[in-house]
Amino acid sequence: QVQLVESGGGLVQAGGSLRLSCAASGRTFSSYAMGWFRQAPGKEREFVAAISFDGGTIEYADFVKGRFTISRDNAEKTVYLQMNSLKPEDTAVYRCAAQVTAGWRPTHDYNYLGQGTQVTVSS
Repeated sequence: QVQLVESGGGLVQAGGSLRLSCAASGRTFSSYAMGWFRQAPGKEREFVAAISFDGGTIEYADFVKGRFTISRDNAEKTVYLQMNSLKPEDTAVYRCAAQVTAGWRPTHDYNYLGQGTQVTVSS
């Protein structure tokens, strides 16, 4: 079992920045990959970013490349999403996810999902 708790969301003006955190507990954090997803009202959940168990491989959705950075601290059992140059279309609930099964698939097939944190970007 893996428990995930996000924090760091809030209201920010367009062009601003936020740093999301996701604290994990349960299984050994350094043994599994992590990802971030988001879901805006009326839209399907979409992949944002993912990082391998050791941080050596990172994937981003095209719409966040150059603006968002995913990272992890295995000692702190935490994954981060640094979001810069935020746009109103980035408004969504952001959820972190853990993939504990073998054969990492960065954009889907995650086993655990957090409750999420709201990010609202005003124009």
